[in-house]
Amino acid sequence: MSRHHIAVTSPAQTFDAHHSRALCPLENGKYTRMKSASSTQMYDLKLKLWLVDDGKFLISDGRATLLRKIKDHGSMSRAARDMGMSYRHAWDVLQRLSENAGGDIVASERGGKEGGATHLTELGETILREYENKARSVTSQLENQWRKPSVTADGLMVKDGEVLLIRRKKEPFKGEYALPGGFLEYGEKAEDCVVREVREETGMRSEVIGLLGVFSDPKRDPRGHFVTVVYHLKPVGGALKAGDDAASVKWTGIDDLPKMAFDHGDIIRMFAKTLKKG
Repeated sequence: MSRHHIAVTSPAQTFDAHHSRALCPLENGKYTRMKSASSTQMYDLKLKLWLVDDGKFLISDGRATLLRKIKDHGSMSRAARDMGMSYRHAWDVLQRLSENAGGDIVASERGGKEGGATHLTELGETILREYENKARSVTSQLENQWRKPSVTADGLMVKDGEVLLIRRKKEPFKGEYALPGGFLEYGEKAEDCVVREVREETGMRSEVIGLLGVFSDPKRDPRGHFVTVVYHLKPVGGALKAGDDAASVKWTGIDDLPKMAFDHGDIIRMFAKTLKKG
């Protein structure tokens, strides 16, 4: 029945706070978009689908579940009980569905309210199949589109044996120290991203000396899968001033690190070892 199509509610944008502007996949089909300048709250993403025919509402998840239970149990009374609704309510739902669909959705055999058998008609089977197939396809497309790692760029700037750190203003790791950095914007080079983010968070202008490494452990961030590209930077101007997600900013001895967020302590220690070897 090609005239049937799925309508989808627009997924609401959701926000958290790390660096900025990236969509992060969570478990159980939920997603969160990283920080807006004024929001630090996380929201679940909810998606609602419904099947329509010539603009008329047929079924969404609730009605599809009722049809599926009738199909599985062969009984409308049992399907209604499973869903916590009365037999009359279930019957009314099916009557409204039949009116919009232009035909009977179920057929019942004699035997009374408890003793009779109920099955889906050909039209009912088709509508249920259309909804389940289309809903499965839409859900799969959304998961494949959004369940991707988020990319960040972090900067490791060293001056006179000290490394530049920010103290995080927001969760996760609120109050702990981290390398300055942030999310890669669409169309932006990672090298430009790290220079921009370091300026926004610390007030320091910088230039990229070289790539230190790419860190992609899916467990490195408690919110989801984040891949960070870390650059060695040199200061070229500016003045220390905490901004954006930074509560404060400071230079600290590279061998005397405070409690660090994420895997940033390991990254700095790895860098320190290469300095000593070099």
